[in-house]
Amino acid sequence: MTENLKNMHEEAFAHLGDGHIAYIRQLRSEDINDLFPSAPQMAEGLKLWALLAADGSPIMLSDSRDAILANAVENELTPVSVH
Repeated sequence: MTENLKNMHEEAFAHLGDGHIAYIRQLRSEDINDLFPSAPQMAEGLKLWALLAADGSPIMLSDSRDAILANAVENELTPVSVH
């Protein structure tokens, strides 16, 4: 399996898990506009949680990790953490 991943084309790798896997990532408020360009301006220093599709596309932003997990499960996505 590892060899197959090493030889996988970059675009195919980006779509691995599409529709099945979502990534949970903690962000600082000053960094959210990189992933969520239409997000309103927020005070600096807030810790927020993002739910991202397998290809990195943003799905949801919240100040609650539990809300992010609930949304993933509700949409039949398997949540995994990104460090």
